[in-house]
Parts: sequence; structure tokens; C-alpha cells
Amino acid sequence: MTTTQTSTGIERDTRHERGITLALFAAGLTTFASMYSAQALLPTFSAAFGATPAHAALAVSLTTGFLALAIIPVGALSSRIGRTRVMIGSAVAAAAIGVLLTLSPSFDVLLTGRALQGIALAGVPAVAMAYLAEEIGGEGLGAAMGIYVAGTTLGGLAGRLIPAFALELTSWRWAQAAASLAALACTVWFVRRLPPSRRFVARPAGIRTMLGDLATPLRHRGLRALFGLGFVLMGGFVSVYNYLGYRLTTAPFELPQTLVGLVFVLYLAGTAASAASGRLADRVGRQQVLAASVGLMAIGLAVTIPDHLAAVILGVLLYTAGFFGAHTAASAWVGAIAKGNRGAASSLYLFAYYLGSALIGGGAGIAYAWGGWLGLVRGIAVLLAIAAMLLCAVTIHSRRDAVVPD
Repeated sequence: MTTTQTSTGIERDTRHERGITLALFAAGLTTFASMYSAQALLPTFSAAFGATPAHAALAVSLTTGFLALAIIPVGALSSRIGRTRVMIGSAVAAAAIGVLLTLSPSFDVLLTGRALQGIALAGVPAVAMAYLAEEIGGEGLGAAMGIYVAGTTLGGLAGRLIPAFALELTSWRWAQAAASLAALACTVWFVRRLPPSRRFVARPAGIRTMLGDLATPLRHRGLRALFGLGFVLMGGFVSVYNYLGYRLTTAPFELPQTLVGLVFVLYLAGTAASAASGRLADRVGRQQVLAASVGLMAIGLAVTIPDHLAAVILGVLLYTAGFFGAHTAASAWVGAIAKGNRGAASSLYLFAYYLGSALIGGGAGIAYAWGGWLGLVRGIAVLLAIAAMLLCAVTIHSRRDAVVPD
């Protein structure tokens, strides 16, 4: 066993923590590859099934929406039967449903399958944050959270890029199959490498207990502000990528699907930003990292407005890096300030996060249909202004908590 000592004198098993971090990296890969494999296929769904952009976007919004609804009960279940059991069962079920999606005879059946996959996927994001906070915590939490979020960015990239390239050679069914098989391979890696919990303490999972656990973080004003941040930031981020393909495949760009798929390589900016912001949050503070990240998102959004491909790519690059930096810092902040059952606080944050993806990501189709890309940008700019106000609120309440004893 390899140990190090923190600044507070507590010994850390670095080998165990490394195993946890690598396993959760694989979990991020498989979860987000499955979750967003449909995003690169949205224009193809419109062509194949005659669906409008807003209707086609349900292939993403239903998954994230049902995932949001399932996160809280699944998180409560993990408090009773164990974090690792829930994460493993979730990853395996979601990978299996992904493979079956290729057999969908109609778009309605496909949407139903995507909704079921969202429920199955809920176990990994619902539990991963609490698992990390319990097993690592303290000084290493920000860095570990950054690596996990980096895995989600690479998973999101793979889930979009693999089907986008496959579409040049075959139909959407085989493109979906390619992404699903890649997710299945990552699931096997995750299941084989996930270490058992060492610090997990089982809790009752009844309705009364669950409601009591949820009430505590909901009474915390700083946590409520962080939940709101997750909602608006994720909603705006998914909206950009949902409708970016439509913009780039029509005038004045009219790019082929393969080149549009390459735009998803910009997700690598999120991978780097996640790992870097996790380390920075441990050193300079989560507030500073969050503020800088939201500012970077605003700059990137403005840069995407001109109808010049280089500007669009640069803008999406900055926006992506800013978003994942903000998400990493906010995730670690929830785990750091939550009192009592961290799993409940994490579940509420992710509930708001994925609900934003479903509601705003789907509803943004109205803004896009009404005002094109500029209409979408205006809507997201409003979300960023709300995010700035929420950041001010969580900062104020965190400072009060630091000076007022429990």
C-alpha cells in the first residue's frame, strides 16, 4: 500500500485512490459515449424520419430528462445497497440498451429506447460524485473529480465522433452500433477495474429517509445556487452542440457530415480544462475557477456569431473549455460544502444539471427555429447572465458559512 500524508496529517492510500480515479475515468467514457451518441445523428434522423430539428433533438433530451428523473431514487438506492453495485449495474444495462437501439423500426421506438437508456445510465453520474467524495475527499477530491469529468468529455467526444465518421460509410443504424460497441468495451474496463468501497456506510432507503436527506441540501442556500448553476450551464452547453450540426450543414457553410463530425474534436478542450480546473480549484479556490470559466464561456459564445468557419470553431473551443472548467469546479464545490449525506447533494446537483440539458436543450430548438444561430446565442447569453448571479450567491453564502459555526 502506497500512502502519503495530507496537510492535516491524515494518511492517504494513493494506490487505492489511483485505482478509483482510473475506474471512474472509464465510467465517464462509457456513460457519456452512450448518452450523446445520438447528437451527431440528429440531422440524419431529420432526413431519415422527416423529423424537425426540435423533434430530432428529443433523441438527446429524452435521455437526459429521464436520467435526471432517475438520479435521485437511484442515488438513494446506492445509499442502501452500495455505490459500486449501482454503478456497475447501471453501466451494463445502458450498454446493452445501446446495442438494441440499432434495431428500432421507427423513430418513436428509438425515442422510447433512448428514454429507457437514460434511466439505466442514471446510476453512474448519480453515484460517482458521492463515491469520490467518500473514498478520496479532502485535498485530492478536486483532481480526482477533474479526471472523472475529463473521462466524460472524452466519452462525449467518442460518442459523437464515432457515429459521425461511420455515417460516411453506412446508415445511422450501423453508426449507432459502432458507438454502442465502443461504450460496451469501456463498460468492461470499468467493471473490471472498479475498487470496492472502503468508507461506505449503508443507510435506510425509505421514502421518508430519502426526503429527509434531500431536505438538508435544499435548505442550504449555497447548494441551491450551485444546483441552479448546473441547470443553466448544462442547458446552454447542450443547446450549442444540438444545433451546431444543423448550422454547419446548411448555408453558408454546407459542410459534409464527416467534417461536421470533426468539430466534436473540440471536446478535447473540455478534457484538458477539466483536469486543469480540478487542480486549480484545489490550489486557488473554486470561486475563482468558476468565475473565469463562466467568463470564458461568454467570450466563446460571442466569437461564434460571425458566419466564418474559423470564428465558429474558435468560439466553440473556448465555450467548451469554459463549460467543463465550470462543471468540474461546481461538482467539487458541492461535495466540499455538503453536510451529512453527500450523495443526496450530488444527486440534486445532477438532477438539476441533466434537467437543464433536457428542458433547455430541447426548448432551444424554438429559439433556433425563430432566430437561427443568433437567436440561440441570445437565449444562451441570458443563461450565462443568470449563472453569474448564481455564482455571486454561492460565494456570499460560502463566506458566511466559513465564519459562522455550525
